[in-house]
Amino acid sequence: MISSVRCTFLCNSGIVGWSSCSNFTGSNRRNSGPSRVLCSAKSSTRKHGSVVMENEASLKEVSNDSTVADVDDNQTSAGGVQDVYGEDRATEDQFFTPWSVSVASGYTLLRDPHFNKGLAFNEKERDAHYLRGLLPPSVIPQETQVKKMIQHIRQYQVPLQKYVAMMDLQERNERLFYKLLIDHVEELLPVVYTPTVGEACQKYGSIFMYPQGLYISLKEKGRILEVLRNWPEKNIQVIVVTDGERILGLGDLGCQGMGIPVGKLSLYTALGGVRPSSCLPITIDVGTNNEKLMNDELYIGLKHRRATGKEYAELLHEFMTAVKQNYGEKILVQFEDFANHNAFDLLEKYRSTHLVFNDDIQGTASVVLAGLVSALKLVGGSLADHRFLFLGAGEAGTGIAELIALEISKRTNAPLDEVRKNIWLVDSKGLIVSSRIESLQHFKKPWAHEHEPVKELVDAVNQIKPTVLIGTSGQGSTFTKEVVESMASINETPIILALSNPTSQSECTAEEAYTWTQGRAIFASGSPFAPVEYDGKMFVPGQANNAYIFPGFGLGLIMSGTIRVHDDLLLAASEALASQVTQEDYDKGLIYPPFTNIRKISAHIAANVAAKAYELGLATRLPQPKDLVNFAESCMYTPAYRSYR
Repeated sequence: MISSVRCTFLCNSGIVGWSSCSNFTGSNRRNSGPSRVLCSAKSSTRKHGSVVMENEASLKEVSNDSTVADVDDNQTSAGGVQDVYGEDRATEDQFFTPWSVSVASGYTLLRDPHFNKGLAFNEKERDAHYLRGLLPPSVIPQETQVKKMIQHIRQYQVPLQKYVAMMDLQERNERLFYKLLIDHVEELLPVVYTPTVGEACQKYGSIFMYPQGLYISLKEKGRILEVLRNWPEKNIQVIVVTDGERILGLGDLGCQGMGIPVGKLSLYTALGGVRPSSCLPITIDVGTNNEKLMNDELYIGLKHRRATGKEYAELLHEFMTAVKQNYGEKILVQFEDFANHNAFDLLEKYRSTHLVFNDDIQGTASVVLAGLVSALKLVGGSLADHRFLFLGAGEAGTGIAELIALEISKRTNAPLDEVRKNIWLVDSKGLIVSSRIESLQHFKKPWAHEHEPVKELVDAVNQIKPTVLIGTSGQGSTFTKEVVESMASINETPIILALSNPTSQSECTAEEAYTWTQGRAIFASGSPFAPVEYDGKMFVPGQANNAYIFPGFGLGLIMSGTIRVHDDLLLAASEALASQVTQEDYDKGLIYPPFTNIRKISAHIAANVAAKAYELGLATRLPQPKDLVNFAESCMYTPAYRSYR
């Protein structure tokens, strides 16, 4: 069996297939380890150079004037160790070309994460793929491997150690990684995603082991299409890209933001069933304004201040153009953790020409709207009956506010401008009001209502009298006791959503919300909190996690061949998520379903999104399947081991 990595040999007749090399026969392959081909021109008189086959049995050189010649064993490298590959000698006076051929058997197979099964290789497979002696004799099924790995992960007390162990498993055995993540999703989601991924990004330089995606920097300007073609997988369906300027609530982490696209795409596969081979994480490195990183010798990115303006715009435009040229019209590009000033502009610029989705603006909005819709079952009324106050007026805050307004407008037929008047936002300068409109960024202006200036959040709560308080500020502990108690005094059942990530940046904890409202609050957060006991009753906090939405949303776009993201698709995703909350969940005070059912939830979201895409004429995969839920489930990747012949 030959891996998907194609190769050719240079020989006397030019470029030929690997079968043309008589030295690489079945018997040779059986008795040797993995082979590597090294091509170099040792003499200017040779027209085609030479080919060196290296393996445990022999090291031979095939050249124009010699069929088989032994490598000179007497020549040594500068360090005194025998330079049998000729690498040190080649670099002294000529360029060296590292050609390689990889055979998916034996030692190589065990080190290919896409195909490796570890001790799960059965007796027949061990014979067929030359694994005898390379593995202990015991054959262990995948289910037992999962039990072993979860015990291994649990032995670590530090979350970052668990993260590193999971990433190491992903690089050794891809299917076992996803099987483990799916089977223990509630336990491991905080490890591979928020909140642990935030710390992983902060320390990415020191824990960096494997290149898990593409790094496109200013050095590649003018060559981005070429860089995209360096990625080994060609059938890419979804790209998650960041420039690292606003990672969660942690600020500018530059090139180390790669942890976010890697984590998001792991969830695309585990929770949404998108094949891992069709996912591509990308970091755009334009520099960093983080002085600590620029002075860190372990920092892996460009050590200069961020490019802005024309230089930044040209690089991003080249990237978007190259992506579409290389992968086609239906490639989904998900923007992650771009700063406000770029996030809104990029979404607005490319939403009419590309299939683009900003998870911070649109994904967060969709999951929060779903939570609010399901919360109505507990507090009664409709969304139009409620008044909303946001702390935070960036991507997440304004994105949520706009989607809420769209949903209310759709349900009531009221003009959007009228609906917005029931939604208020507070930024770092206080309540957003009409007297500030000249100094506001464009995405804040729709929320500037007639009201006297208010500086403090608690004063805004007392004057606006919201029924729903939503935090997207990225600032921890900003829902103080005074603020929460004010919400409780105004409302019998206040809805409090502390959405900022990671946990350290949450506006308040679950325990604070329940305690300060005497157990009357409906609470959800961005990062997970443990259940809270108050006055003899156990409260289970919900998690308004984007992972509920984007994997199923992306699957719905992919399986329907959708070419553009319309706001109605986001509303369809919210409706599907809200419909999955059961009475049992409501009885616990939950407004989101448990993550244990996430693949079923994702299938329903994908089906609802696809149905809306077909209705709007945005879907290109025809004819439309009769049962979209079953079709979504049939499209999902499953990490069970395959049998090898």
